[in-house]
Amino acid sequence: MSPRRRLKIVIAGCGPAGLSAALFLHRAGHEVRLVDQLEAPKPLGAGLVLQPTGRAVLRALGLEPQALALGNALSSMKGTLANGRVVLDVAYHTGRGPAGDNFGLAIHRGALFGLLHRAVAADAIPTETGWRVAGAEQDETGVSLVASDGRRSDRADVLVDAMGLRSPLSDTGQDAALPYGAFWATLDWVEGITRRDMLVQRYERCHRMAGVLNIGRERETGREQAAFFWSIRNDAVGAWREAGLDAWKRDVLALWPEAAPYVGQISDAGQLTYARYAHHTPATPLNGRIVRIGDSAHCTSPQLGQGANMALLDAAALAHGLSRHTDVSAALDAYRAARRLHVALYQGISKVFTPFYQSSSRLLPPMRDFGMQPLSRIWPMPHVLGKLVRGEIGDPLGRVGLGEIFEASP
Repeated sequence: MSPRRRLKIVIAGCGPAGLSAALFLHRAGHEVRLVDQLEAPKPLGAGLVLQPTGRAVLRALGLEPQALALGNALSSMKGTLANGRVVLDVAYHTGRGPAGDNFGLAIHRGALFGLLHRAVAADAIPTETGWRVAGAEQDETGVSLVASDGRRSDRADVLVDAMGLRSPLSDTGQDAALPYGAFWATLDWVEGITRRDMLVQRYERCHRMAGVLNIGRERETGREQAAFFWSIRNDAVGAWREAGLDAWKRDVLALWPEAAPYVGQISDAGQLTYARYAHHTPATPLNGRIVRIGDSAHCTSPQLGQGANMALLDAAALAHGLSRHTDVSAALDAYRAARRLHVALYQGISKVFTPFYQSSSRLLPPMRDFGMQPLSRIWPMPHVLGKLVRGEIGDPLGRVGLGEIFEASP
């Protein structure tokens, strides 16, 4: 369907946000161009969980069947202490009937990137790589992206900033950094240690956490893989490297002896990638004709598993706003309004709950273990927690025009 007005749109960034936005906007009839700083765009990180909200966006793009074929369906998340005490137990489906769409899809980041990138190539959306973005120039008539070597993009009606937390078009600083990050490794899945349909974590108070997640296959012909992660303070990474891999392995096995088959696959520190987390939400995702989506617009810790899903929802919301308004300012403001409640809710909830699982506090662990966890088992809390994890609080799909797709799902 042709748009009310054909716009020239430049999208900076080839992550899930940028790629999905390019597909939505190109298919709506706009003239879209993608640029990325890397010579060959690629995914960063090990695995993620596509919640029902994120899968509904892929469904709208015609990509959900491929994602389901590559990923691994999750029914629940479980966290325990070394003594076996359960301190996190959240089920996706809490009703008596069929689970239907109530499941998460754990997927390799490379698999998700591949699906979106191949779709962009199949749609012949122009893509330029090697763009070291320095800034942007705009006035009331249009906007251009400026590279560090002086290059300028063609004049556009809209510039979409999908370059993430450290976007050169953002004013985000080090003050957004959270004190804890995590080491991640992609390993071969090992049967019998944890359930494949469950994200499993092991805690020591709040300052240590290990986890395993079956993330399916990066390619249809590939082996099943697992994301293994270890939480650590940012300021402890240097000491970790000095202590060496064997010392770390001893720490992991002291906390979680059953993880030995995964730890045994790690023979070099280079197999572990360190990810820093941040919590930041600008007052508005808009700056004239520049619109932020994904981590450029909002970022937080991965505790609620919403990052990629929020990015996909942003892309759908932007396309929805542009389909309803001929005026660019009105369309961008519609995007902002459509995402405001959902983003605020999940950013706020994440900010409150992250310290219960990643912090140096001695007060929060007993509050979690002996207060929050027992209360979470009392109705209606299981239902509320299920909706929270599925990303459904705040009606995000209805606000971006995808409510019918979600309701029609199996």
